[in-house]
This record gives sequence, structure tokens and C-alpha cells, in this order.
Amino acid sequence: MDESDEALMARIARGDERAFRMLARRHLPAMAGLARRILGNAAEAEDVAQEAMLRVWTHAPRWQPLAAFRTWLTRVVVNLCLDRKRRTQWVDLEAAGELVDPAPGATERAEGDERERMLAAAIETLPERQRSAIVLTYSEGMSNAQVAEVLDTSVSAVETLLVRGKQNLRRALAGVIDEDE
Repeated sequence: MDESDEALMARIARGDERAFRMLARRHLPAMAGLARRILGNAAEAEDVAQEAMLRVWTHAPRWQPLAAFRTWLTRVVVNLCLDRKRRTQWVDLEAAGELVDPAPGATERAEGDERERMLAAAIETLPERQRSAIVLTYSEGMSNAQVAEVLDTSVSAVETLLVRGKQNLRRALAGVIDEDE
């Protein structure tokens, strides 16, 4: 039976590198994915996920299980991403041009990819708390209560962030993506 995250953290607090590797294997891919969706950049996302895991190691002796470990780690990743977003501004490169892939369905895939790129770009323009609420809810599948805990706010505030975020996305994507997509 696998040890709980909290039990692994207790071992990490005592300097157990094996417990740290187990915890990292368990959570690093998901945290890198979350960071990638918030930042829109795989290399930066990997840096953020690694930095979050470094914080797990360094904060383990002081860590208190007031919330589930995954919630705490998610909060660390979101905060690191928001800090990076505040520091640097991304300039998107222009789309690469014509399709080269002659395979059937290449056009449909390219159109889908373009819609995804446009949605990601629109999400990038949202205010950071709306963006975080949208990503945590729709990309990470977290409940409003979990998002509220990660963002250190109330469930009703999360609901308001989601409503406003979706309204802003509809405005940004008006005429580009159908309402039912």
C-alpha cells in the first residue's frame, strides 16, 4: 500500500531522500502540466514544477498538514506561476504558416489546434485570479471548494471569478469559437 503524501512529508522532514523521490514521482507531472497551462510555456513550467519540488524539500521540516498536501503543493505552483507572470511578459510569435501535413484530417486537427491556441491566448489575457480559477476548475478538474482553498478565498468568490472569467473569454472569442465549444 502506498504511503499518504502526509506520511511521506513527515519522512522528508527527517531528510529521507527516498520519500522525496516517491512524492516527486507522484506529483511532478501533474504540477508541470498545471504550470504549463497557466504559463503557456513548457520550459518555464518545468522550471516552476522543479522549484515547487525544491520548496517541498526545504519546507518539509516546517510543513503543517493544515490542508491536504496536494492542495498545498498546487497553491505553491499557482503562486510561483503568478509571480513569473508578473515578472515577464510573453510576446507570441506569429503562426508558422501553411500546413505541410497532407494526411487526412490534418486540416481539422490544425483548426482544432488553432482554436486551442486562441483559447489559451484568451485565457492568458484574463486577470490572474480569474485565469487561475479557470485553469484549476476546467483544466485540473478541481471543485470550487478546492479552488477556494488553493486561492485562499471563499467558494462564492471562486464562483464569481469563474463567471467573470467565462464572460471575459466569451467577449475575447466572440465570433471565433462557437458558444457550445
